[in-house]
Formats: sequence, C-alpha cells, structure tokens
Amino acid sequence: MRGFFTLATAVLLTASAIRTAAAADALPKLVDLGAKACIPCKMMAPILDELTTEYAGRFDVEFIDVWQKENAAKAKEYGIKSIPTQIFFAADGKELWRHEGFIAKADILAKWKELGYDFAAAAAPAKIERWTAAKADARAKDAVCDFCDGDVDAKTRVVVKTDKGDMTLCSPHCYFIMYSCLTEDKTDFERRVSVADFATGDMVAATEAVYLTGLDEATGRRWIRAFASRDAAVATRQVSGGSIIAWPALQRVELCHRCGFCDRACYPQDAAEVLIDGVQSWGCCAHCAMGIAARTGKDIEVRQPDGLTGGLVVVKTLDGKVASIDPPTAVAWYGKKKNAEGKWVSAGCFHQGFFQTPENLRTWVYKHPLETGEMITIEQSLADKMALSPQQISKACKIGECAPK
Repeated sequence: MRGFFTLATAVLLTASAIRTAAAADALPKLVDLGAKACIPCKMMAPILDELTTEYAGRFDVEFIDVWQKENAAKAKEYGIKSIPTQIFFAADGKELWRHEGFIAKADILAKWKELGYDFAAAAAPAKIERWTAAKADARAKDAVCDFCDGDVDAKTRVVVKTDKGDMTLCSPHCYFIMYSCLTEDKTDFERRVSVADFATGDMVAATEAVYLTGLDEATGRRWIRAFASRDAAVATRQVSGGSIIAWPALQRVELCHRCGFCDRACYPQDAAEVLIDGVQSWGCCAHCAMGIAARTGKDIEVRQPDGLTGGLVVVKTLDGKVASIDPPTAVAWYGKKKNAEGKWVSAGCFHQGFFQTPENLRTWVYKHPLETGEMITIEQSLADKMALSPQQISKACKIGECAPK
C-alpha cells in the first residue's frame, strides 16, 4: 500500500522510537508493522510465527497492527510509508535496515547474517538422498515404459514406430502424455501407433481400435482398454462397465487437462491443483506446479498431495518467493538420473513430489528402491523454476522427437 504516509524522513527512526526499541530487551529485534486485513501482511503472519518459535532467545519478533486505533501513532513514530514494513534493530535499539512489502523467511535470515547476526538455525532435518538405486532393475527392456518407467502390461501395451526403433509405453494415457510433449509435426502421427487388444494381446492400429474407458471407483482415475472389435468391447463392458468411444474422442478427452507450466497432458487425480488469481490450473508434478509462478509471473497457491499419504501440502507464493507452506515441515523430492554424459539431471515429472514431513519422504524412498535423487526445500523448488529464462520455460518437458531410450 504505497502512500500510507508521506513523510520525507521516514527512513530513520525518531529518537522516541529508538528509545522504545532499546528499552524492550537486550536481543536484536525484528519489528513488522502492518495490518491483519492487508494481503501482503497476511502472507507475513505465518513467517513471523515460525521465526518467533524457531529463534526464541536469539532475536525477538514483534508485529504491530497500525490500523488498530491504539497503534495509530506507531506508524508515524516509526516513519512508515507503506505496509508491511519490517525494521531490523540491534540489541541497543539502533535501526540496522528496513524493508517495505513482503519478504520471505529465507531473505530475513540472510539479511540478519549480512548485518552480522549469524543465528544458529533450528536443527535441519537429516539430508535424504540416494545416488545409487537400492536394487538393480531386472526388468526386460520391453517390459518398462519408455516414458514413465512403469511396468508394461501386455494387455495395455502401446508401441510407437520411430526411425530409431520402437518405443514401448505402458498405456494409451502415457502415449497421450508423450504426444502432448512433441515439438515435431504431428500430422498423421497416430499412424505410427499400435495398441494391444485387451482380449488377446495382439497389436492393432490405434486409429482402428475400439476403446472401453471408465473411472476407477477408489481413485477416480481413468482406465483405458483397447479392442480390435466392437463386439469384444461390448462383451467386456457387460462385466466391467464403462463407455465405448473411438480414437478421436479418446484423444480429445485425454488432452483436455494440461499442465499450466509445461502444457503436458495430465489427469487431475495425479496432478497438483494450482490457483492463479482464483483461476484453477494444474501442475503435472509438484515442481511443474511451482513453475506456473515463473511462467505466468503471478502469485499462485499450490495444493499438492503428499506422495506417500495423499495429505495436502499447500504452498502460497508472493512476488516469486514462497510466502507460506502448510504444514511448515513439508519438503520436496528432486528425482534425478544420469544422462548420457554422466551428469545428474531431472528424472522427469514421474519422479518428483512433495511430502508433509521428511519422515514421509524417507518411507516413500524406502518403498521405491529404484528412485535416485535428493531432498530439497520447497523454497528451492520454486527458486529453480524462477531462475529459468522464458526460452527455457517454453521448452520445458518437450521431447523434441519421438525416439526410444
């Protein structure tokens, strides 16, 4: 709220304010002057609460609501021009630095360190990382999906013909995700694709198959079965239920939900819900969800299920920084793999996630022995995306051409 006060000398404390701060106690102090009804001030509230708890006895934290009548004079006393304003004081009450607007927790601690106060942080959770898979992947190459690395069921197999060989996928859904990532000309691309007849396992041209699709009762996730004949699809429908649709209709349904960061096709049941100015979008993985802030330049709210328990991790951003995390113990998993040059790179969206606690992440890693990567903070997850150039964002998750691994 620019223009809250128009004091030419607002940068410096009045003598009265200095004496007040000095008399309070002998610890360094952070004073946040704002209002409970101000949106950036609301974003500061959980940060101030965390600092109060985590750094008790090392520095003090005080919030002053300058919109309350009893505090009206404080704004003038402290020379406030806009809210929120944070003022850093030495133990003797001397003002060291001030900031207007929202400021992230990490930036507050970095500023204290810059000012000569290297506070011992609360004990960080033990690092969780794995750089060698806990067991060897003994699966045959054609039994592993070339896109998500999942198991390939002979009844739902998809094969894409390429100049470099066949690409094997575990399901029509993985095919459409791959299709949405292509940058090459997609004209008649589906003519390269064949799908397994669910009844026999025989391969049939994707465009000639009949599809039976429905929703899993427990998860709400779509299942897809291909058949060489309509009669076979009808017979199976009598047992399993579902709807019979043709390839064009299946393609429209599969491509109707897209990631707001990389434009990859996704199912809402598998994705993070992202709110952008109240408008709903999706992130195909936890990290892509954070990337929507970089792509749009807007503040977002991410609602990502815990990769182990399904409990929600809710992250809000402000001005490209993390404003709040609920629960505050939440962490991110950055799945990585070695590329052809031996460099560690992202393992892809299927290997990323948020977890409500490091303990949940540790359990998840134990249950997924093939996963490699490391635990990072959610703040780092956002910072990585905010550091991308517009050109890098435009190429995010694009595979360029259809080719087997």
